[in-house]
Amino acid sequence: MARAIENECYVAIAGSVGNLPKVNNMDIQFAQSAVFTPSDFAFPTNGIKAEATPNSEMTLIVDVDLDLLKELHSFGSVRNLTDRRRDLYELKNIKNPNNKR
Repeated sequence: MARAIENECYVAIAGSVGNLPKVNNMDIQFAQSAVFTPSDFAFPTNGIKAEATPNSEMTLIVDVDLDLLKELHSFGSVRNLTDRRRDLYELKNIKNPNNKR
């Protein structure tokens, strides 16, 4: 969920749930799958687009709006790439002084 907020993108997690009786140390597995969204006004307030029932074998199908992400990047309340503090860090291309590659 934090990665969806930090990177302003959709994040899908898929857990492995079910029974694998002939596989050592994996006889039964518990998890929950979900799709998370950024936290902004156009998205769900809890940041969850959809989630599966915990610990049940099921398929989760979700439609995501990529145009909504583009709008978020341009007009969102927080714009991570444009609001970053360049006075704290910057990327520089440093050439090798010995001309070695």
